[in-house]
Amino acid sequence: MKKLLLTGAILATNLISSNVFAADIAAGKAKSVVCAACHGADGHSPTPIWPNLAGRKEAYLAKQIKAFRDGTRKDPSMSPMVAGLSDADADNLAAYYASLK
Repeated sequence: MKKLLLTGAILATNLISSNVFAADIAAGKAKSVVCAACHGADGHSPTPIWPNLAGRKEAYLAKQIKAFRDGTRKDPSMSPMVAGLSDADADNLAAYYASLK
């Protein structure tokens, strides 16, 4: 019984630590076309008014996109831009920008 519990715990840890539900970077890149006007085509903003997104942590970006979308973080420019994004869209965008240098 101990061996079975230990095996189950190891499997659960591996599933949690491996990104089983990995975001789709290519889909994020496709969605990022709209973002490029302010945040740059490569995630590097052309002006200090808007932040660079390239290389930021994926979890942080996904959280912020969802916060703007859900209204828990407010910005008159960002909120309408992300209003129609699904959780998967937000995760994909975050993965794309996190993959950039």
